[in-house]
Amino acid sequence: MSAQLRDTAGELAKLLWREHTVYRERSGGVVIRGEHVGRWISLAPTGGRDETLVRVGRILDGGTTAPARLEAVVPLSAGTGVLAATCRRLLAEAAADVAPVTPERAAPGGSKRSKRSGKAARPKGTGKHTSFSSWVILTCVAGVIALYVYSTAMHG
Repeated sequence: MSAQLRDTAGELAKLLWREHTVYRERSGGVVIRGEHVGRWISLAPTGGRDETLVRVGRILDGGTTAPARLEAVVPLSAGTGVLAATCRRLLAEAAADVAPVTPERAAPGGSKRSKRSGKAARPKGTGKHTSFSSWVILTCVAGVIALYVYSTAMHG
C-alpha cells in the first residue's frame, strides 16, 4: 500500500505544483510540500482497503507545518484525476479559511526565505529593540560593577 501511495503522491504532486517535495511520514503516509504556495498535502492509508485519507494544511514561516485544516477520504481506484480534484477543492477551501496573504507569500516567484530549507528563520538582532536577554546581561554587568565599587569603598 505504501509503495502505491508513494507513486500516486508523485503523480499527484506533478499535477498540482511544478515545485514540490514528496517524502514519507513515520506513520506510513506520504506528504507533498509546496513551499512556493505555503501548503502541504498528506496522503495516509485508512482502515479501508482501497482508500486514502487526504489532509491539507499550511506551511508556516519557519518551515514547520500547521495542523491539517481539512481532510477527506478518497478511493485510490478512482484515479489520480479524482484525487487531484479533491486536493484542489480542499486547498481552495483551506485558502478561503485563512486570513489575507502576507506580501511575502503574494510576491511572484516567492521570496528568498521561502526557498531556504530547514529551520532557517528570520535573523535575530535586526530590530531596533533590545531583547530581554540583553537587558538581563546588562543588569548583571551593572551589578558586578556596583559590587566592585562597593567592596573597594568599604575596604579602602
